[in-house]
Formats: sequence, C-alpha cells, structure tokens
Amino acid sequence: MALADRWLLPEGVQELLPSQARRVEILRRRLLDLYEHWGYELVMPPLFEHLESLLTGVGRDLELNTVKATDQMSGHLIGVRADITPQVARIDAHRLRESGATRLCYAGPVVHAMPAQPLASRNPLQIGAELYGHSGIESDVEVISLMVETMQVVGLEHELSIDLGHVGVFTGLMEIAELTDQQQDQYLDILSRKALPELEVFVASLDAQPIIAQCLLALPRLNGGVEVLSRARTLFAEAPKRVLDAIEYLQQLADRIALRFPELDQYFDLSELRGYNYHTGVVFAAYTPAFGQAIAKGGRYDEIGRDFGRARPATGFSADLHRLVELSKEVASSLEVVLAPVEEDASLLNKVKQLRSEGVCVIYALSGVESAAKCTAQLVRCNGEWIVSDL
Repeated sequence: MALADRWLLPEGVQELLPSQARRVEILRRRLLDLYEHWGYELVMPPLFEHLESLLTGVGRDLELNTVKATDQMSGHLIGVRADITPQVARIDAHRLRESGATRLCYAGPVVHAMPAQPLASRNPLQIGAELYGHSGIESDVEVISLMVETMQVVGLEHELSIDLGHVGVFTGLMEIAELTDQQQDQYLDILSRKALPELEVFVASLDAQPIIAQCLLALPRLNGGVEVLSRARTLFAEAPKRVLDAIEYLQQLADRIALRFPELDQYFDLSELRGYNYHTGVVFAAYTPAFGQAIAKGGRYDEIGRDFGRARPATGFSADLHRLVELSKEVASSLEVVLAPVEEDASLLNKVKQLRSEGVCVIYALSGVESAAKCTAQLVRCNGEWIVSDL
C-alpha cells in the first residue's frame, strides 16, 4: 500500500469534520430530549458483543452484514453490531425484565459489512425508539407518531409522507395458496421487484384456483392512497380472516394517524414485506422527495425476546442520524468564540470561567500561533475590568 493510501478510509466509511459533527450532535441531543419527554429511556448497548447474541432472534437477518472477528481474550467469535434493535431487545428481555410497557431509545454507531444502497454509508449513526410489552394498536400509533415528530424536529414535516403495510395480508394469502417454500421465496422476490410481467408467468405456472390466482396477481398492484384498503376488502373478500383483519387494522391506524397529523400524506402498499422474516404486523416508513429511499423505518415484531428467554411484543423505528442532518434545512447557529490574551491574571481567569458557564466559547491565545482566525470577539481590559469587545 502506498504511503498516501494508508490514510484513506475504507470504501463507504465516513467521518465528520467539525462543522458536520456539531450539526449531528445538536440534532442528536434534540431528538433524545424529544424521546425522553415521551417517556423513552436511553440505553447504550456495546459496539460489539458475542456473535451469537447479535445474531439471535431478529438478528439472524443481519449475519451477512455483520463484521466478525475473534476475541483475543476469550477466543470466541464477536461481532460489530449492524443494527441496535436486537441489542435493545436483549436488554429488555434479559437485563431489565420489567412487567408492562417498557419504552427505550438509543443513538449510536453501527457498522455494515456492505452498504445498504450503492451510495449509503457503511457506518451510520443509528437513532431510534422501541416500545415493548404492548400488542395493541395504541403502541403502533404512538411509535409512528414519534417517528413523525422526529421528522418535524428535523424540519421535514411539510414534505413528509409515510408508507404503511401489514405482513398479515401476505401471510394470510400464503395460507390458502399452499405454495412450497421455493415458490414462496420466488413470489417474495417478484413482489420486492414489482416485476408484474414475470408475476403473470409465475402465477400461471401454479395451476392455482382462479380466486387464489386473482389474489396473488392483485397484491403488488394494491398501492396508493387510502382507497387501496377499500379495493383490498373487495378483492380479498373470500380470503382468510387474518387478511381482512390486517386491512381493517391499517384502516384504524390510518384514521388515528390522520387525526394527529391531518396534513400528513399516507401511502399504502400491501405488498411491502421489508423485514418479513421477523415483522409480525404493521410495517411503516417515512419518505421525503429529497431522498429516494426511506429516511426512517420500523414495524411491529412481537415475540422478539423469545430467543432471549422472554417473549415480548414490540414495535419501534430507527433512522440514520447522519442522513437526517443532510436532509435538514436548519443551519446551525454560529458559535460565539472569544479570544482571551495570555495573562496570568486572576480577574481574567474568573471572567473566562464566567463566560464559559454562560455558554460562550473562550479560547486562549497561544504564543507564536495565530489564534484569532475563528474568533468573533476578544477580551480586553477596560478601566480595570475585562470586557468582551469585537475584533
């Protein structure tokens, strides 16, 4: 490796310079304060832990994206977390073991072996909130509302939309379709790509009953405004009860969200199966026209703590704080920086201490070094007192 290349970061890995880092930290504090005011308590799981723990439960889907190493102290395999959600589930089930509802939030770095999208960072700063111990619609409404308020703090409320789906529609259809595992995987792949011509060929090859074939063909086309739910009720009138229950659940959820955020654009996609392997109910995501991917996403994953010894219903969301800062229109206010002269004077030391306690940045001049470049003012002595004066 050439000398100059040694200081290059790995592909997809980002670092923040002072101005960027300040904006991220300001937003991080605001969001964690927001979550605290909603009753969500902060937890700080470790950056790495035993690999088995990271890949338990919902973490199984993360195996290919988890950076692995051998612990030099124990010889066991350890992993660098690719998602904080499984860790928070472990904390709820194994460490806290509280009865009733538990609200937890977090903000910390994660590492991805491969980027989620071609231009995505491999070291996002994940922020999110999880609600454990309640399986009713009230907790889903609460978490979605908190996600929307998160976007409002970022400044995206006027161009925000949410995408709602429910995995119960898909699982209910699979009950009556009686597809093999291979056929179900093929159908899932077609749905994820919205490959409609390919879907028609696939359904024709199944030799399924006409009503079942109609349902399989209709599913990827059921996306749009709230009218989609009415169409789905008609199309799936003969489907299992869990399909109709899922549609009704989405209708009630949409009504409650609209009551709280009447200007929010709601979009429905009944073939949205992100995280299908562990989501058990509603799935949701936030979008803005300024970015082509979801800027926050979440859903319900009941029984998440089963592999940790305590089954618990759960719902939550997460986002990349770096991405939210990039999308934010708010410009961080300039920090006042005062230059203090090099003098061993007690009154000067007290003045500097006072200013810093009031939130003013004060830096001391250093002999032989130009220090005033970032300063907006300076401390000068006037009539025996130290005062702040413009440079």
